[in-house]
Amino acid sequence: MSLKYVNVKFKVSRKQMGWGDLGVFGEPNKETPYLDQMAAEGMLFPDFYSANPLCSPSRAALLTGRLPIRNGFYTTNGHARNAYTPQNIVGGIPDEEILLPELLQKAGYKSKLVGKWHLGHQAKYLPLKHGFDEWFGAPNCHFGPYDNVHTPNIPVYRNEEMAGRYYQDFKIEKNGESNLTQLYTQEAVEFITRMHNKSKPFFLYWAVDATHEPLYASKPFLGTSNRGLYGDVVRELDSAVGKILASLRSLKIDNNTLVFFSSDNGGATYAKQHGGSNGPFLCGKETTFEGGMREPTIAWWPGHIKKGQVSHQVGSLMDLYTTFVDFAEVAMPTDRVIDGISLRASLLNNTNVQRPLFYYRGNQIMAVRKGSYKAHLWTWTNSIEEFKKGTNFCPGQDIAGVTTHNQTDHTSKPLLFHIGRDPGEKYPISPNTPEYKKEMPLLMKEIQNHMVLLVPATPQLNMCDEGVMNWAPAGCNKGQNKCYKGPPSKPYNCTWPH
Repeated sequence: MSLKYVNVKFKVSRKQMGWGDLGVFGEPNKETPYLDQMAAEGMLFPDFYSANPLCSPSRAALLTGRLPIRNGFYTTNGHARNAYTPQNIVGGIPDEEILLPELLQKAGYKSKLVGKWHLGHQAKYLPLKHGFDEWFGAPNCHFGPYDNVHTPNIPVYRNEEMAGRYYQDFKIEKNGESNLTQLYTQEAVEFITRMHNKSKPFFLYWAVDATHEPLYASKPFLGTSNRGLYGDVVRELDSAVGKILASLRSLKIDNNTLVFFSSDNGGATYAKQHGGSNGPFLCGKETTFEGGMREPTIAWWPGHIKKGQVSHQVGSLMDLYTTFVDFAEVAMPTDRVIDGISLRASLLNNTNVQRPLFYYRGNQIMAVRKGSYKAHLWTWTNSIEEFKKGTNFCPGQDIAGVTTHNQTDHTSKPLLFHIGRDPGEKYPISPNTPEYKKEMPLLMKEIQNHMVLLVPATPQLNMCDEGVMNWAPAGCNKGQNKCYKGPPSKPYNCTWPH
């Protein structure tokens, strides 16, 4: 049968939702019944990764199918530094990048983003300029609350114009109470229903930010988890997934809708009780150890994906780009390198293909995985100065020579791990062993092949400017005046501590 008009819906839990946060992955409180049921009815991907250990570059990779070093979502202001898109960032997603919804438009799809964008907040970078037909959500993280005279609160957009601001109009109380996840769930269900009634194929990118600090959940979920406020947030996200899948069933389009659930980076271990669990994996968000980039991922498609399957395909969020384009029967761009692969065979037949996976931090390739082997060319967690001030990306996981607080170059003798038998990356394989001598040249060959085709894009995350912050977004003058006068433009080089 033709799959050209299959609906494609991808949901991302906000960053800081770790691999070990789901009951199906062993979280002992078993507080994610809907996601666990989704896995029982679909396919679990325990070997699935983000393309970066930080939110903005990961999202750029998801929507372009390309590593951040290729799409410009990195910085050269310091070696191997993580960078993202705070309010004062000047750059954003380049026009020359072809985003997933732009390709799906060619097959008649309508696309909506619900939640956080994080690919640039100046008007030229916003979602409706890059293929999305609708948007309800925010361009940046909801850090705050802020004094909106000196630092404007983040706007929440309804399509091309702001509908209000976080904390002022879209409340997040000091106790963590907010109905934002409920609003985002309603937006998703309404869009699905409306597209079904219009017989339109759709792409929904549901990118809730509730698991990012400061945490929030609606009143019915506050105080209901054994894991504290973070658990309350996860329980509400789980419930929201249940409602969205139920809407597909009630409309009888569940067997025509491919759904992915994942996260944009690993759990934020530095946030302690306010961060996620990365299960058996080393460290967390911001690092290129397994805890920073391996994601809890589930695919669901009744009638097409057989129930209760586990795929050990090494996957990436970039693969969703290629997979959705494949099922929509749209031609893939041929004028650029696409790093994602189609997961069609994995989803329909549970077959695996060998492929290398590259771990980047800023402008530096840090590690490579192929099969069960992973080689680290560089290691570091965060600076010793930050560590001494209390910021720890690897709490309770100090491994000599591995979790280094200085950028350590191992390229002359990379660290090798078998992450099947050592998922925590605790026991480097000795360079003197036959195993090392056999596997390391194969991994180094993958890196050499990768570098031959690598043409780094112009870095988008180098320049900052308080003058470009969310002072006066489109629509700020409607109703209660939410426009503010900002400082004059004064660009400067961003400082990235991680």
